[in-house]
Amino acid sequence: MEALAAAIAVGVAALGASFANGKIVSRTIDGISRQPELKGPLQQVMLIGIALVEAIPIFAVVVAFLILFI
Repeated sequence: MEALAAAIAVGVAALGASFANGKIVSRTIDGISRQPELKGPLQQVMLIGIALVEAIPIFAVVVAFLILFI
């Protein structure tokens, strides 16, 4: 039963992160298309946002391991 809980936790976290990454990238492309001169700063903010969002599934994997082994 713990393995199922761990798999669901990691799967939901990965699904949420993929939706968030898609939204971040689409909004960045929107911003670049409206103001092309801000391409550099917008890409920097996008990469920072993606890095922060990608931390969520990593934490979910840690929690899944804790569920499995503790």
